[in-house]
Amino acid sequence: MSTPVPVPRRRRVIRPGVPDNEVLRQATLDAYRILDTPPEAAFDDLVAIAAAICDVPIAVVTLIDHERQWFKAKLGLDTQEGARDTAFCAHAILQPQETMVVRDATEDPRFRDNPLVNGIPHVRFYAGAPLLATNGLPMGTFCVIDDRPRDLAPDQRAALEALSRQASRLMELQRVSGELRLQIEERGWYEQQLLHYQQELESQNADLTEQSMTDPLTGLSNRRAFAQAVDAAIDAATRDGTPLAIAVVDIDHFKTINDLHGHAEGDRVLQALGALLKQDAGAARGRVARYGGEEFVLLLAGLTDAAAALRCEHLREAVALAPTGLPVTVSIGVAALRAGEDATGLFARADAALYQAKRDGRDRVRLAP
Repeated sequence: MSTPVPVPRRRRVIRPGVPDNEVLRQATLDAYRILDTPPEAAFDDLVAIAAAICDVPIAVVTLIDHERQWFKAKLGLDTQEGARDTAFCAHAILQPQETMVVRDATEDPRFRDNPLVNGIPHVRFYAGAPLLATNGLPMGTFCVIDDRPRDLAPDQRAALEALSRQASRLMELQRVSGELRLQIEERGWYEQQLLHYQQELESQNADLTEQSMTDPLTGLSNRRAFAQAVDAAIDAATRDGTPLAIAVVDIDHFKTINDLHGHAEGDRVLQALGALLKQDAGAARGRVARYGGEEFVLLLAGLTDAAAALRCEHLREAVALAPTGLPVTVSIGVAALRAGEDATGLFARADAALYQAKRDGRDRVRLAP
């Protein structure tokens, strides 16, 4: 008896539905006159910020047209548009009040047979926050994409939604600006309105720049801002012949704090340590930063290796005595700048000194040789 040959499952793309108010939605999008316009730095900056905050290779401002999705701004994609029938974003606009998150597209029946999943760009993770017009109708999404299954942290999701609102405001400001330009010769009031909108946009963009350089939990500089500060400090120290050191600070047994007391208590400890480090480092941007997780970094300009180590000893003692409500200690690795050394080498030595402090029993300072 012959063995039956299995019949391969026919792949079928589940097409997105069409919103009940599609005619009005499309008319709203057309009124913005943004489809097929050239790239603009303001939108490009937003997708760059989204990719950095969410740690993804692809970020896109997508508009859903009649039969296509068109990209106003994109990072990590070569194409300018795609078919609406296969667009994740066409699904996302069906629930315009929610951010759609697909943790693993291969396990989602809507997308597992999608050519964007089974071919380039091999989408696994997708998160899309709808771009809403002033009448509440969705024009598209601000989305981030990865080729590996994952999720967004709460602060990353909040940032994506904030960036989506900013992109929507930018589109609205441009729409209003376009209308104002048509009437500016007849009415001087419109000229004042245009100036007001431009000033508002500049202020919002300045706020976004600040957000992209700041850790949302502790209010300290983030890794990106610290990297810029270290590069500038190394240039200055090399030029002026002055000493420079950095310190890497790690909370001892932080996982135990989260496991025993909960993540909310862990966040409170991070905030308390961030405030103490900020007070110790002074107000200058980039001198102290949250580098990731429970790890912080300090920029110690003008200090020799011995002076930097002593400063960190005082800091270690201050952390142990701080009224955090929990027994919190830190381990610290310190490295002083060598001639010709770059930021990568300097940080690597400080990090190695930190791990030596951990091996030696934690709650101590170690100076890199």
